[in-house]
Amino acid sequence: MKNRTPIKKNTSTSLKMQNRHIGSHVFLLLWSLIVIFPIWTMVVNSFKFKLDIYKDPFGLPKKWNFDSYGSVFRDSDFLVYFKNSLFVTVGSIIIVLILGSLASYALTQHKTKTTNFLYLFFIAGMMLPLKIGSIKLLEIVKALGLLNSIYALFPIYIAMGLPIAVFVLTQFISDIPHELIEASVIDGASRFRIYWQIIIPMIKPALATVGIYNLVPFWNDLWFPLIFINKEESKTLLLGVTRLFGQYQTDWSKVLAVLTLSAIPVIVLYLTMSKQFIRGLTAGAVKG
Repeated sequence: MKNRTPIKKNTSTSLKMQNRHIGSHVFLLLWSLIVIFPIWTMVVNSFKFKLDIYKDPFGLPKKWNFDSYGSVFRDSDFLVYFKNSLFVTVGSIIIVLILGSLASYALTQHKTKTTNFLYLFFIAGMMLPLKIGSIKLLEIVKALGLLNSIYALFPIYIAMGLPIAVFVLTQFISDIPHELIEASVIDGASRFRIYWQIIIPMIKPALATVGIYNLVPFWNDLWFPLIFINKEESKTLLLGVTRLFGQYQTDWSKVLAVLTLSAIPVIVLYLTMSKQFIRGLTAGAVKG
């Protein structure tokens, strides 16, 4: 009889754990449906004719329409807009990761009142949206001679991405054992070599997290391109989409086709970096 009691306790505990897992899976399934539903609506309606969208906006098209995608490539500068968005987004993210990791490395290696103030200064940037300074930013961009140029967006996006980059990367670098860095210094490694060969490989999950976190606002930004850019050859993708909106009538098939194509890079990048992204989000949650 003494040996049966623990078995019952273990059985009841396992049942409770299974019930918890079932509840979490149901919640995640419902949440996935909520997230996927708008994407489904966008993709499905991009293959419909304009009148069919109003008749049945959520069902499969009765007659598939591929002319919207052909018209996007044939009658618009979609590839130019796409290239501009890809260039400014990828370029800004790379610069943010380089500057953010260098700043975080310096902040963790030199603990003084000045570095603490600089860290708080970066964190304060997360609380202040840049849009409130749009007029002053426009004056600065004009003074720099970057108006109507795709390069006007680089300093804006870098300023947007650096605060969260410093916040995340500083926490990751501070968790790296200090003895490892000291051993590298004793072996004669320079600060830059330690940064490149030790720090960067160990914070790859954090870099992926920062990259994906900044990818969406950079790629989907419409506010600053609308203010800074008027030339067709310098417009970004979402700014170019606004040409498809008419005053009295809008061809929603073309609009949704462009939006579907513009969502592909974000989805592909997330899928390729999802493992690193999840590791970055969950790092430090369990310590043993």
